[in-house]
Amino acid sequence: MEKSNPRTAASGKGNYWAWALAFVIGSLFVVVLSMLLPRHLAPPPTPNPSSAPSQRAVTPASSVGAERPHLSRGLSGASGFTQSPEEIVAGKVTQFAHSRLKIAHAMAERYKVAVAPDVERFFEAAAAGRWDEMNADFKALRQRRESGNGQDLQTLWGPILETLLISECAHNWQAQKLLDYGQATLGSLQPGMVYVGGTDPGRGIPTLLNATSDGEQHIVITQNALADGSYLQYLDFLYGDRVKSLTPQDSEQAFQDYIADAQKRLAHDQQFPDEPKQIRPGESITADADGHVQISGQVAVMGINEKLLTAFMTKNPDLSFGVEESFPLKSTYANAVPLGPLMQLGVQDVQNTFTSDTASQVVNYWSDTAQQLLAEPDTSTDSLVSLTYSKMAAAQASLLADHNFNDQAEQAYRTALQICPFSPEAVYGLGQLLANTGRSDEARQLIANFQRDYPNLNKGPAPPVWTATAAAAPAHP
Repeated sequence: MEKSNPRTAASGKGNYWAWALAFVIGSLFVVVLSMLLPRHLAPPPTPNPSSAPSQRAVTPASSVGAERPHLSRGLSGASGFTQSPEEIVAGKVTQFAHSRLKIAHAMAERYKVAVAPDVERFFEAAAAGRWDEMNADFKALRQRRESGNGQDLQTLWGPILETLLISECAHNWQAQKLLDYGQATLGSLQPGMVYVGGTDPGRGIPTLLNATSDGEQHIVITQNALADGSYLQYLDFLYGDRVKSLTPQDSEQAFQDYIADAQKRLAHDQQFPDEPKQIRPGESITADADGHVQISGQVAVMGINEKLLTAFMTKNPDLSFGVEESFPLKSTYANAVPLGPLMQLGVQDVQNTFTSDTASQVVNYWSDTAQQLLAEPDTSTDSLVSLTYSKMAAAQASLLADHNFNDQAEQAYRTALQICPFSPEAVYGLGQLLANTGRSDEARQLIANFQRDYPNLNKGPAPPVWTATAAAAPAHP
């Protein structure tokens, strides 16, 4: 993963949860300080590691209250033999790895590179479920790529990284929970809808089931890698006949737009030091004596990717988009509505579609989901599963708050904390909502309790950092 340019840094695969916890805990101190001031908080982005899914047409208003779908506990084949969830998932991983190896060969032929033996070995290990061997093979591939001796890997990195991602999801998730999550996610999509994943499981699990199940295969992308030239090449190879791809010019425009906005916000903070800061927590922006602006940090990376997602949607106006967020995509909220556990972007008639009844359906959806999850005995000990669902609930709570459904937003945040008491997005979002609605004492107590109950959450690995200057040239294949 390159670390010199935020437009190529976010590969769409990373340890989201390790640094999300540390980041949000740090941001909570900003919330505490801000609550002492006579103003609203400035909401910074919050970071963020079967049988065929049914594809049914739904409207945003009706889908949010739907019962959380479950897959059957096994799959009967033509012979009448019933497979266990573990056998189903293992078979899908094998199928996926084989299909991505074929794609790697096809890409290599198109772009005139060879498929090296170490690439073949990686896919073979993934297909066979040889976990330790696959990880060792991937580590060696990454080292070769970063050494500058892997031009073939620049081209083939998309299918390699995606195979690693779905293998990790299959390894880290209990099989039935993986199938349930994939069904809940893909089952909420409307026909023809593009799915935009954010977190590793939010991208990897739907990608796996989408590619290995009968029925419609959706276009699946990630918001985290739209600035990565090798990823765009991969998308163009997979979906070039179905979507209009982003170009180097789109990347450059998004980067320059972000720089221009950053310059204005930096100038404001320098000229008016006593006013609320416009530079966001986790966003590092500096300017040298010649006026060159330097940006660093995951917040800046995702700010650029958010602009690129908007550009991608603009270039494909006939497509609809269902999103599982990584970072909050605040600029999209005005035209976003709930869609099952997801959000649908680019909705035109939001005022009539996103009603108080819709907001109440969101609350009911997550209340039902929480009851089902917590009724399963191993959910409380499976932090990855609980974090994933809690984050999705908190994302919808943030959307509710953005549309001024504050009561329903609070209920959704509290349900997210019921699912996972140490969810960083839920704690941060609820604290922010309480502060913004005149309940600063409650917000302070929430934060104090969180720090008391989870004192070690901010001692994990530091988040990755990428740096770029306004003069840097975009990197594309």
